[in-house]
This record gives sequence, C-alpha cells and structure tokens, in this order.
Amino acid sequence: MAKAVFQLEPLTCPSCIKKIETTLSKADGVESAKVLFNSSKVKAEFDENQTGADQLKEKITKLGYQVLSSKTS
Repeated sequence: MAKAVFQLEPLTCPSCIKKIETTLSKADGVESAKVLFNSSKVKAEFDENQTGADQLKEKITKLGYQVLSSKTS
C-alpha cells in the first residue's frame, strides 16, 4: 500500500470533508481517505497497482478544490 498526503487550499465548510472522502473512497484501489479539516490535508492509502497519487489529485481538483502540494510514500 502506498500513502499520499495532499495539502489543499483552506477548507471552508465541514461538508467539504464528506464530499472529498466519499469521492476518494469510491475510487478503485483506495483503502482509506481521511480529510483533516483544520489543516486542510487529505491523507489517502491506496494500491499502486490500481490507482496513483496523480489520479487521486485529479479527482480532488475535479471537485473544485486546489491541491497546493502532495507527498507520496
């Protein structure tokens, strides 16, 4: 399993959490997705054989959120 952390623009409402977590959790290969509202970060754990950090970043961007940086391990 690979892990990625995405730093987003400041989140403004708690409903943002549900929107992002639900979208990422439904993606193929995603084991978990957690939004940290206070720090505007998304932590995801995924199978690299099914998806990648770039694909997850694209999903977040399509929801209307700006990804400022990302880190994969």
